[in-house]
Amino acid sequence: MLKKGSKLNSILTGTCPKCQKESMYLDPNPLHLSKILKMHNNCSHCGFQYQIEPSFFYGAMYVSYGLNVAIGIAAFIISYVIFSSSLKTAFIAIIVFLVLLFPFVLRWARNIYINMFVSYDPNFKK
Repeated sequence: MLKKGSKLNSILTGTCPKCQKESMYLDPNPLHLSKILKMHNNCSHCGFQYQIEPSFFYGAMYVSYGLNVAIGIAAFIISYVIFSSSLKTAFIAIIVFLVLLFPFVLRWARNIYINMFVSYDPNFKK
């Protein structure tokens, strides 16, 4: 499932989408909020430049929106449908889920977005 070379591996681990040998982020831990979006300019292994074009990662905002909608729907279904909570409690659950998953969603959105345009290539050279 998470074998090297799959897009899912690169998305979940935050590794270079081209070679998958190095984290794209200066600090791989998304819970260090002050460094959450700080990225290396290039992969030190294959030299791939992460900022493909100026403002490339602005498109990740759309991915982030989709992820947040999916998380909100899942939180609502879990709270309201499965646990039969009140509507007010279900909306509180949505807010709690979104706040707790915020740092992960930011990274996942960037990882998904760059993997939409770049594929794994074990033989990639500068």
